Amino acid sequence: MTGERQTVVVTGASGGIGRATAVAFGRRGARVALLARGEKGLAGAAKEVEAAGGSALTVPLDLADYDQVERAAQRVEDELGEIDVWVNVAFTTVFAPFMKIEPQEYKRATEVTYLGYVYGTRAALDRMKPRDRGTIVQVGSALAYRGIPLQSAYCGAKHAVQGFHDSLRCELLHDKSNVHATMVQMPAVNTPQFSWVLSRLPKHPQPVPPIFQPEVAAKAVLYAADHPKRREYWVGGPTAATLIANKFAPGILDRYLARTGYKSQQTDRFDPHEAANLWDPADREDGHDYGAHGIFDERSTTRSYQLWASQHHGLLGLIGAGAALAAGLAAVRSRSQ
Repeated sequence: MTGERQTVVVTGASGGIGRATAVAFGRRGARVALLARGEKGLAGAAKEVEAAGGSALTVPLDLADYDQVERAAQRVEDELGEIDVWVNVAFTTVFAPFMKIEPQEYKRATEVTYLGYVYGTRAALDRMKPRDRGTIVQVGSALAYRGIPLQSAYCGAKHAVQGFHDSLRCELLHDKSNVHATMVQMPAVNTPQFSWVLSRLPKHPQPVPPIFQPEVAAKAVLYAADHPKRREYWVGGPTAATLIANKFAPGILDRYLARTGYKSQQTDRFDPHEAANLWDPADREDGHDYGAHGIFDERSTTRSYQLWASQHHGLLGLIGAGAALAAGLAAVRSRSQ
């Protein structure tokens, strides 16, 4: 539907991948509903969407409250029109060893990061299924398959989203529905989360290098929205490497991450880390608009060859088959000589 003016909902649209995705849809001229808690961040995102050529509707809400999500979905359809694409991005978490996370904090992170996707998907399907059209994109992570130290709350929630996504796809296929759900597994991305999530680490948290810019992630989301019949897409070589290693050598990966996972997720800078958006948004009305990017611009890349490969797996398969055929013919000729 790239040639039509779509109505798109993006959760977690005030910063990071959500914000970059909203702006990318705006660049297409889409009507974009921006759902998040932070009013200042939402206002900044709306300006960027409109400057890019789209129209924006800001809807402040808590994704962990289903009634708020349902009311938001209805408001979007009343003010912007029937929802074509719903993108789930919103999350919160705690950077800390498991035993340093309080049960209520764990509950809160799970409600936003997992149930926020469930509630968003339900609100979207309530409208899409009767029309028998629409697309839902779940923004996932390599950590939906592979847990790492210091991120048990996030990893647990992303694993849950992955299982939920698989079940939902099976049901949609059973119903022969023209509503599609796909998932995009992301690598380490330079988002503001590393400056605003609750952290109990002694040093400032960081994404595990190599780091990608949010626009790389947004490009993948738009491609998935345009080609939603694939069950999932992988973004970044590290994502592919992690998922393959976890499939074939999970025990070795456990030991490797036990040795490297603490240091690789922290900078060299000691950090009291006063910002924490677990209970209240850091980009609220009297807060700070963090934008789409985090503080790691100088260390982040703007391209992903793995994303290209994921988008063109059919072409690569044909090339591989052709290379294998050519090698086979060459072997036959050599034997006949």
